[in-house]
Formats: sequence, C-alpha cells, structure tokens
Amino acid sequence: MPAFRFSQALTANQAGFNPLTGWQFQRVPNAWTRGAYVTVITRATTNGVRETIFSGSQNILQRSPVQGGGTAGVTPAALNTPPTDFQAAPDDNLQIIFDEVLGGTPTVDGIITIEPL
Repeated sequence: MPAFRFSQALTANQAGFNPLTGWQFQRVPNAWTRGAYVTVITRATTNGVRETIFSGSQNILQRSPVQGGGTAGVTPAALNTPPTDFQAAPDDNLQIIFDEVLGGTPTVDGIITIEPL
C-alpha cells in the first residue's frame, strides 16, 4: 500500500499548499480498474489551518478546520486524529489543499495512504 508522509511549515495567510504535487500516486493509476481506497490523516500545530480534499472533480472534504495541537515533524496517527477515508476512481487527480487563515506560521503534518480495490 503506497503511503506519503509530509511535514510543511506554512507562512502567514498562505493559501493553496498541496503536498501531493509531484507524488507518483497523485493520480490514481488507470491499471487499478476498480479504483482505490484512500485515507488522509492531517494535524497542524495551530487551529488556523483549513483543509480541502478533492478526488478528480469530486469535493471529498469542503474547506474544514484541521485538528490543532500537533507537534511539528510528528506524523499523526488514527489513534488520536480522525482520518478522512474515501474511494477514488481510476485516473482521479488527488488534491489536499491547505490554507492558513489566522496569520500564524503553523506546521502541517500528515500521511496519505492509497490502496487498490
């Protein structure tokens, strides 16, 4: 099961950060004819981060707050951070977009896993 971990410090009022840009599984492989099961777990060091998730043209998670209180550089786990799970179709472009809205400089940590159905 492919996975991608990320940790990124955001600047004040930064908008549109997508950690999946350039990842080899950003686009669900066409060879996975039944699609894929995707899990995203994210956490930030402050409460000023908003997250939007797209799978192709489908909005999976409308701009929503990211759980705060994380430690920079520590990958969150499903034990204490609620995951976002969904099914993606073959050739869907996956996007996780983060916006900082409180004028702070938080760090966003996360992991995405993708598994063929």
